Amino acid sequence: MKRLAIVGAGDLGIQIAHHACATGQWKLAGFFDDTRQPGSQVADAQVLGGVKDVAAAHAGGAFDALIVAIGYRHLAARSRIFEQFEGRIPFATVIHPSAIVDPTCRIGPGSVIYPGCVLDMGVTIDANVVVNVGCVIAHDSHVGRGCFLSPGVRLAGFVRIAPASTLGIGTVVIDNVTVGSGIRTGAGAVVIASIADPGLYVGVPAIHKRASA
Repeated sequence: MKRLAIVGAGDLGIQIAHHACATGQWKLAGFFDDTRQPGSQVADAQVLGGVKDVAAAHAGGAFDALIVAIGYRHLAARSRIFEQFEGRIPFATVIHPSAIVDPTCRIGPGSVIYPGCVLDMGVTIDANVVVNVGCVIAHDSHVGRGCFLSPGVRLAGFVRIAPASTLGIGTVVIDNVTVGSGIRTGAGAVVIASIADPGLYVGVPAIHKRASA
């Protein structure tokens, strides 16, 4: 098994570690987290240092691949850390064994597919994406890099989700719709037409509630 290191030792990092180990392909090497003391214990593994220590630890053979486990509230930091090490350190791709992923799908480095997800024919998931529990993505849809899909998201066919967007729990997007970059949907939102302006969208159908901060 390869050794996985995770940036972020919070709840998301612990979840991803759990699901990665369930694949039988990864074992947890440890965490990197600027808010925790090096050497402290998290989920049966140690904090190996902060973000500044990642490159040296990899060069020293401490781990084989990396995942960024920073959640939807800090997408900019998530993307920044991923881009800091992209091309320098290998990123893992984690697909839970209970997920159904068609062989024609393409899943980028640093992405995590949680339990119970279904990815249909021709789906593309770009780099550094979280597809949380029970998401269903229909044929020929495309999720851009750095996105975060909360539990139970449903995307119909030919949907395009632009980079750095967050779909809230239970969001539904009908077919042939584009969701622009920097958009966040609230719980249970139903997107029935393409949306482009960054900010929060809520309701059925989803409407623009407020601009991004």
